[in-house]
Parts: sequence; C-alpha cells; structure tokens
Amino acid sequence: MTGHLSGVFMKTMLLGAVGAFAVAWASVPCAAEQYVDYTPQKGYWSINAVEVDPNHVDDYLTGLRSSQVTAFEVLKRRGLIDDYRFMVRTGYVKGSPNVLIMTHTPSTALDDPDQARDQAVQKEIYTAFSKEKGDAAVRGYEKYRTFIDTGNWQTMTMK
Repeated sequence: MTGHLSGVFMKTMLLGAVGAFAVAWASVPCAAEQYVDYTPQKGYWSINAVEVDPNHVDDYLTGLRSSQVTAFEVLKRRGLIDDYRFMVRTGYVKGSPNVLIMTHTPSTALDDPDQARDQAVQKEIYTAFSKEKGDAAVRGYEKYRTFIDTGNWQTMTMK
C-alpha cells in the first residue's frame, strides 16, 4: 500500500477496534455498589396490592377509611408505623392490582414480638373500632376484592 492508503487503512482499523471495544465495554454489566451507588434507607414499606372490581372502588375505600385508618392511627401514635397511604390506579386491567394499601415501618426492630405492646395495641384498636365493627366493615369484600400481592419494600436512595 502506498503511504496515504496505508494511513487511511490504519485509521479505519484503529477506529474499528476502538468502536468494537466501546460496544464490548458497554455490554458488560456494571455492578452497583451499596453505599456507593445507592443507600438503603431504614425501615420498609409494607404494600398490599389489591384488585378491586372497578364498580366497587369507592365502597372499598369507604370501608378502609372506617376500619384501616383507625388501626393505622393507633399504630402511628405508638410509633410502630410512621406513615400510611392508599393509592388507586387510574384505569383497570383485569388480574392486576388497582388499589395499594401501604404502611411504612421505621425500623425492622419493631417487627420483634412484644406481648405487652402487641396486646395493648390490639386493645386500643378494638376500643376505637370494635372487632364486630371491623368484621362488619369487611363483610362482602370477598365479592369484589382479591389480594394480588403482599410484600415489604425497602427504599433505596440513589447517589
């Protein structure tokens, strides 16, 4: 090859090699490192994903307001949860959740059993909203509610 063609050939080969290396490097999965790329936060969200017949979402929320909010407020006053939320998805897809019931527990240490605490909490909840009222509030739910998933989710803060 002549000098000029040889130089073009070498540049083309070099650019091709650099490009191939870049493609190969990009396809290697990068391992995220805890506390470098993200930091787990204390506590966790307990999330119940529920499919509710779309014609009964208002009925379900009304029942939750009278039964669950009472219990959640007791748990909050006692420091066993620090937040709770109800979320409703717009749109409906059969077999998918459209209501989320979420509570945030500030520390996994609160999951340890404590008979005195647990019985006192139960008594306080039943004083505010009797077991009979609770049973009546959820009566009929089985006709239009299906639990899809229940899980504990930990928040990760990205760096």
